[in-house]
Amino acid sequence: MTPARHAAITGWGEALPPAILTNDDLSTFLETSDAWITQRTGMKERRVSHISAIEMATIASARALACAGLEAGDVDLIIYGGCSNEEAVPNSASGVQIALGATRAAAMDVNTACTSFLYGLSTATAMIQTGVVRNAIVIGVELISRYMDWSNRNVAVLFGDGAAAVVLQATDNEEGVIGTVLGCDAEARQSLRVRGIGCGYANRDVSLGDTLWDFDGQVIFKRAVHGMSEAAARVLREANVSADDIDLVVPHQANLRIIEAVAKYTGIGMNRVMVTVHKYGNMSAATVPVSLVDALKEGRVKPGSLLLMPGFGGGLTFGALLVRWGSRTTPLGESSIVMPPCEQTALELVNEIRAKQDPHGRSLRGLMEPVFAESRTV
Repeated sequence: MTPARHAAITGWGEALPPAILTNDDLSTFLETSDAWITQRTGMKERRVSHISAIEMATIASARALACAGLEAGDVDLIIYGGCSNEEAVPNSASGVQIALGATRAAAMDVNTACTSFLYGLSTATAMIQTGVVRNAIVIGVELISRYMDWSNRNVAVLFGDGAAAVVLQATDNEEGVIGTVLGCDAEARQSLRVRGIGCGYANRDVSLGDTLWDFDGQVIFKRAVHGMSEAAARVLREANVSADDIDLVVPHQANLRIIEAVAKYTGIGMNRVMVTVHKYGNMSAATVPVSLVDALKEGRVKPGSLLLMPGFGGGLTFGALLVRWGSRTTPLGESSIVMPPCEQTALELVNEIRAKQDPHGRSLRGLMEPVFAESRTV
């Protein structure tokens, strides 16, 4: 294939579960309140999915393809970004491939937690620029409700489910990702850990679905603000762009206070920041692409807009992308795919999960046994 100079975003779509879990719902089984959650996070509600992550990813991808005017058979690459995998083997991207009928597409998963979409978008752009592929689907998706520790107020109030996807196509126009900064603050990676998922818990009498979350909020807040702010400042500097040139910031939606701190550091007013944390919570890898799709629907992305996309996630990974939008901000077509109806409320879905969990009982010993490699003594 002939290399292209850029990879334009030509399609976009989201898949948001209809079941909404409110702060008042959470207060029925946690010692919390709407005021407590809103003051600390800016969150009012989040979605709980009744379908799998692959199904959400497929719906979002089909909508993105229709938006771009492409068929599934045109796709060269599918990148599934997120921590929510139905299987370790086979990978989740292959599940999206077969569900879409994109039989020509290569398929790969990217897990850098909340920054997975940004890492995936950067990867797909580079593969288009080097001529490996001509077009790609990049997905950000999470199904966190299935492995949340619903007894832990510090994390249970934060996260939600959802998915969104974009289509990239090779172009010689200056569109798509024009600046990239990626990094990892691994020194503090133990501050955010989901115990119960991974090979380290094999044969330790841990029931799958029982998790304990190590979550040092103060450390994460400080590192998130620093990582996102420094990455944003660096990508602007390297692209010779000023804060005044940015039309819209589409950040990871971890916490409203983090978003406000990053905006202040970069010198960009909140009137130029896309905020969705109040209605979706933190959807991890899905937050940036869902916010992008919402921004397009609301008319906040104009032809030629310059977008800044900073993010931060477990690892502790961070990054910031600079994206030049193309000439089109409306879909070329619409997908006929629909999400299956949900017969339960979000609270009913969560209570079903809670009834089957026992992380502080049957699984506790096994959950606490694994030790990080860097903490082991030889």
